Amino acid sequence: MKPQFPTEQSESGEFQRQEDAFREWISADGSTPYPAATGRYHLYVSLACPWASRTVIFRMLKGLEDAIGMTIVDPIRDERGWAFRDGPGHSTDPVNDFKFLSEAYAATDPNFDGRVTVPVLWDKETKKIVNNCEDDICRMFNDAFNAVAQNKDVDLFPKEIAQGQEKLSDFLYDHVNNGVYKAGFATHQRPYEISCLKLFEALDELEARLSQSRYLFGNRIVEADWRLFCTLIRFDVVYHGHFKCNLRRIIDYPNLQSYLMDLYQQPGIADTVNFDHIKRHYYMTHTEINPTRIVPIGPALDLTKGHGREKM
Repeated sequence: MKPQFPTEQSESGEFQRQEDAFREWISADGSTPYPAATGRYHLYVSLACPWASRTVIFRMLKGLEDAIGMTIVDPIRDERGWAFRDGPGHSTDPVNDFKFLSEAYAATDPNFDGRVTVPVLWDKETKKIVNNCEDDICRMFNDAFNAVAQNKDVDLFPKEIAQGQEKLSDFLYDHVNNGVYKAGFATHQRPYEISCLKLFEALDELEARLSQSRYLFGNRIVEADWRLFCTLIRFDVVYHGHFKCNLRRIIDYPNLQSYLMDLYQQPGIADTVNFDHIKRHYYMTHTEINPTRIVPIGPALDLTKGHGREKM
């Protein structure tokens, strides 16, 4: 099988994700050339992408909608990459009138030759990408932009659990967030099986953890919860079938399923989830995996039912 992204594939058929190219830092104290100012930065995202979706959630939870503009790309990505087009839930680019996100990359580094990814945090003043790493962007939204945030009391990186959260976030990234991709983009049987088994071992472990507490760290929602949510919300819809992560579904895990529903029902979160974008992106964009580009009509999911986790 041909790899979906040839430059990110090992000879033995393993998917090896590229590093983020732009890692400049926005500061509240003037310690970097990028101050946290209202109206200066713009977020380019796809609602299909789990990495980008986490930044959309953080922007909403912190109340940064008025401080940081946002544009959503077309979920259908062809050989020209992410595109700005008018359509249901996506639009043209009001800031630079870019037709493709690759133009933002070329404006920042004319020699950039990697894969163009979302999210992108754009600086309207220097006309360059400040950062395209979702981990950095979430951290900056939480910390650096707090002075201009409407929800200043929301802290998704509490200091007292910093070490534990960092360790769990690394585990989630390796085995779950990126684990589904390592299974889905593998081009040989053995790397697929290894990645898939590690993924389900991790889900089993998380199922046990969530039998003891409402969220990953007790009774409050932190960054690690949203990190896990962005994979769980896509799991039964695309990863189970499209990426062959089909040992079990999330709905087969009582605690993971009720936890997913609990998070989905938090104020404003459902508005950040677009199943149409998610399904059309994965099934129509990954033509090496799904050459017919047929988008399945299911599964039928109801994430609005009572979940019962408030009793925990």
